[in-house]
Amino acid sequence: MHPALTLYSYWRSSAAYRVRIGLNLKGLEYAIVPVHLVRDGGQQHAPAYAALNPQQLVPALRDGPHLLTQSLAILDYLEETRPAPPLLPAEPAARARVRALAQLVACDVHPLNNLRVLQFFDRHWHVPQSERDDWVQHWIHTGFTALEAQLAGTGQSGRFCYGDAPGLADCCLVPQLYNARRFGLPLDGFPTLLRIEAACLALPAFDAARPENQPDAA
Repeated sequence: MHPALTLYSYWRSSAAYRVRIGLNLKGLEYAIVPVHLVRDGGQQHAPAYAALNPQQLVPALRDGPHLLTQSLAILDYLEETRPAPPLLPAEPAARARVRALAQLVACDVHPLNNLRVLQFFDRHWHVPQSERDDWVQHWIHTGFTALEAQLAGTGQSGRFCYGDAPGLADCCLVPQLYNARRFGLPLDGFPTLLRIEAACLALPAFDAARPENQPDAA
């Protein structure tokens, strides 16, 4: 019997990584269709995939007749259709806090340093690699500084970003830390983030979602 869910993914995409974590936390079976973002000029630009997702981005999730895009929208959909175990707390203010932590990463940090931005810098403005790396490090550091303050400064963080169960914010944090290391950002100034990451990566759901554990890892 084939899994009901199909995830269009790239092993090193942090947005796809978020969704893999969420699917794993909920114990859902899914098939992966790799979409290589660099090979062949970027397989996301191929007509068949562009017809599937006109944004030409990963991830996309197929659930029966439904084709979903945008990682946070996909995770919200999973939360609404497969609510247990939850990725969000029950109380409205707590849910808003967790969403804010997730959006800090997914909406404010990640879009400034994803592949298409860096390719534009390279191909159109001919920005040297060292300057592109400085750009990425600056914006991740800025976001992580705010995130560290929010997580360390209240009693709402437990083992994870909120309380003692992993959730939506952790799905976003762990992939961004992976990105930070890829671009050589020193992480010594973010002990709370590293503590939470260690707790996450000790769980099978996070370990199975790691980029190096994907079938298309190169």
